[in-house]
Amino acid sequence: MSTEPALSLQPIQPHASSGGLVAALEGAAERLLERHIETAPEWFPHELVPWHRAADLDPSEPWCSEDSSVRPEARVALLVNLLTEDNLPYYFNALHAVSGDGPLAEWTRRWTAEEGRHSIVIRDYLTVTRAIDPIELERGRMQQVSHGVAPQFDTLADALVYATLQELATRISHRSTGKLLDDPAGVAVMNRVAADENLHHLFYRDLVAAAIEVAPSEMVRSIDHVVSGFAMPGTGITDFAKHARVMAEAQVYDFALHHDQVVAPIVLGRWKLEDIVGLDSEAEAARDRVLRHIRRLRKAADRLKARRTRSRAVAEADRREFQVAVRNGR
Repeated sequence: MSTEPALSLQPIQPHASSGGLVAALEGAAERLLERHIETAPEWFPHELVPWHRAADLDPSEPWCSEDSSVRPEARVALLVNLLTEDNLPYYFNALHAVSGDGPLAEWTRRWTAEEGRHSIVIRDYLTVTRAIDPIELERGRMQQVSHGVAPQFDTLADALVYATLQELATRISHRSTGKLLDDPAGVAVMNRVAADENLHHLFYRDLVAAAIEVAPSEMVRSIDHVVSGFAMPGTGITDFAKHARVMAEAQVYDFALHHDQVVAPIVLGRWKLEDIVGLDSEAEAARDRVLRHIRRLRKAADRLKARRTRSRAVAEADRREFQVAVRNGR
């Protein structure tokens, strides 16, 4: 049994209001929205679903694991990914509350419309392929949406930093889930959703960069606040901690991916946290805190990768020993 840690499940707590940041970012938000509309392809969920596989389905027949060749860890990842997408109303509510009435609010509505396709296409694919028990999916959706667990933001700064990291993490999770599937149709679904998440990530990532230029101290405080307490969406899902461990073991999402593909390239690389100037004393202290956190995260990621390397080495040694024994007739 793996002892790989799951990511922190502590919810993000908001801090003080961001004042005029919404107004200061109107121009950047408008430009980034225009860029997104020009680059985001129009696509239709029904075109990705292999409907022909449903021809012989009897909805009254109870689901059993033999109905699907999807490996157990992929089922867990698909379940978590879908139920996370189902929680869209609460994420819209949290983002809309800090978006104002201008182009950022227009983006939030557009983002919501595009995100809605994700749960549609994943659920339709899972239903027609019987990859997961449809009753489990529906009960999970009711549980998730009824409880409405999602971050709440009092500041636009916190919302933008969180959305940047969350969208990138979700893209990685969707694409990694697709790699666990042997079905080309399933891979296409997860890759399409992941591509959407990447476009959303780019909007938020670049809007944060613009915000750092106009409000560096506020943004650094939010980077500290969000990065240090980041939790993947899905904390309201039943048995989420157990599911997160399974996903970590399958390398769908874990500490190593979180550091190497999310925090380090964005916070240190794209936003250049260490080089931001003009900070007040509180923001300077916040930068020091989050840099210490990132160093701890890197060490945890390195330990995790070292354990995996040792495990693979042991497995390879066992395999070779077995082959030698077979050749020697033992």
